[in-house]
Amino acid sequence: MLGMLLCALGALLLLFSSVDVWYFLRGVVVAIQAWFQPPVWDVLAEQSVPGRVLPHDLDYMGHMNNARYLRECDFARFHYYMRNGIFKTLHSLRATMVVGASTIRYRRSLAFWEGFDLRTRIVAWDDKSFFVEQRFVSQRDGFISAVMLCRQNIIRSNPESILQVLCKRKVECPDYPEDLQHWVNFISASSLALRAQCGLKDPNTAEGSQGTTGEQDNTGEHLEQKDK
Repeated sequence: MLGMLLCALGALLLLFSSVDVWYFLRGVVVAIQAWFQPPVWDVLAEQSVPGRVLPHDLDYMGHMNNARYLRECDFARFHYYMRNGIFKTLHSLRATMVVGASTIRYRRSLAFWEGFDLRTRIVAWDDKSFFVEQRFVSQRDGFISAVMLCRQNIIRSNPESILQVLCKRKVECPDYPEDLQHWVNFISASSLALRAQCGLKDPNTAEGSQGTTGEQDNTGEHLEQKDK
């Protein structure tokens, strides 16, 4: 009996040391929560999930670790796409999503046990990607502690098709806010610079590029992500 117990403990130790078990468990919890909550019929509506800074979130200065913000954003987007039906629509179209770019700006640290609301919304989109904004809003005084912009690339489909299937009508893209437009320009400039360093041509100006499909463009984005 003792031997079996030691083997089980050893297996658990190996599992927790080699796999981020808490990440996957958290994903299951988020999925269950979103499943039992009422759907959000307005696909562009902002959604908010509460959070709190726990001991395992802290860095050496006693604040929320910078990397934890991005992790929380992952789970908040997961929750967001489940409730507004985008995940279900992606599945029906046999499509998927990947993060093509993200930028976060830290404005004020979140202290131990401080509560916050993580607010997520789709700001705009283009022919390949959704642009998502996420804000960490302190429950103490409503201050926006951090704000993140995320480019969510669509593989084997596009935002217009997803919204057409989900909403049963054509959805007009909102105007790009000024900060988002600057950010999109930065991504384009960075992509061109990296392509130039690698000796690759700009797909928008290369000869014969008009025959390039959206899926091939997305594959190119995957290659760039691996280089980052």
